[in-house]
Amino acid sequence: MCDTSGNSLLYLFKRYGSVQQLTEWKKLNNITDFSEVDDKLEHLFDEPKEVILPRLNLPKEFISLANNGLPLSSTSAKSYLNKRRISKKDILYWKIGYCSKGQYAGRIIIPSFDMKGNINYFIARSYDGNWKKYLNPEVPKSEIIFNELYVDFTRPIILVEGAFDAIVAGENSVPVLGSTLSENSKLFQKIIQNNSTIYMALDPDATHKTNSIVEKLLRYGIEAYIMNISGFKDVGEMTREQFKERKDSAKQVNDSLSLLINNINF
Repeated sequence: MCDTSGNSLLYLFKRYGSVQQLTEWKKLNNITDFSEVDDKLEHLFDEPKEVILPRLNLPKEFISLANNGLPLSSTSAKSYLNKRRISKKDILYWKIGYCSKGQYAGRIIIPSFDMKGNINYFIARSYDGNWKKYLNPEVPKSEIIFNELYVDFTRPIILVEGAFDAIVAGENSVPVLGSTLSENSKLFQKIIQNNSTIYMALDPDATHKTNSIVEKLLRYGIEAYIMNISGFKDVGEMTREQFKERKDSAKQVNDSLSLLINNINF
């Protein structure tokens, strides 16, 4: 262990370790006498405990909108998606469906799949004017990556607020699904382990949330860009062309000063 250089260990922790392991290594790396820390280092390579999530299924009333010969009850659901400029291709890619009865009646259902192809979450968004827009399953969001099955962490990742934003943002976009992105969350750890480039495209009123996430990413050497979403309530309001223009003009943030300057310019 003592023959291993600090830089090579840092790479190993970023590539294969958890964020907690990387954080602990950064603390220990300030100590020059490695004979004092060999024992402490040993436990850092222990495999992190796997969190076993409860098995999740789509609502039994779920009807896929990718099917042919849809029932009359699908009219309102299809009309809602048309208003949001969601195409047949989008419906097929995102496996979108709806429920006309049951607990999720009057809701568009967008499922999420883990790396094994199992359902790990779903969005249930009202299309019939229900006062409660979303009625999503009670699953610890920090332990899931929305549609992880389709995410390539070796390519730039676009972080958005919700699933409808991700549809506009396109492939390799991931909804954060919460008020923040914890360093202990599965999504954050996968980003760090793969050294993914990140494009932040959260809602314009979420500047504080964006700054908080970017500051965390910068501490781990992640290349981060912030997109200007001003003029729109969220990414879901944009056309794909408008989103692409904003993405192409996104500004890279390197430190706290450039983050501050970026906020002033927006």
